[in-house]
Amino acid sequence: MKRFLIALGALSILSAAHAQEAPKASSDSQTPAIGTPDAANPAAPVVGKNSFTEGQAKKRFEARGYSDVTSLNKGHDGIWVESAMKDGKPVAVKLDYQGNITEASK
Repeated sequence: MKRFLIALGALSILSAAHAQEAPKASSDSQTPAIGTPDAANPAAPVVGKNSFTEGQAKKRFEARGYSDVTSLNKGHDGIWVESAMKDGKPVAVKLDYQGNITEASK
């Protein structure tokens, strides 16, 4: 009887572990802030409470290859907006609370 209960317990643990799935990426603009550095939200920039400081925002822009970072402002929508240069061209860049960086030519 003990062996039967042990086998039943082991089987239930294995079946629970097998049922777990990795979370799938979402294209929903309301996705919470999750560290996904290799994927950007297609609806970016997403409006929401932004916890990035000015220094952190500037470092993120510079890490993505932007230079001459100036005029950094966080709007009431929580999106950091900045003027910068990339490949010798002036661009307007934005950073949302999810860490998505978007750019538009000036």
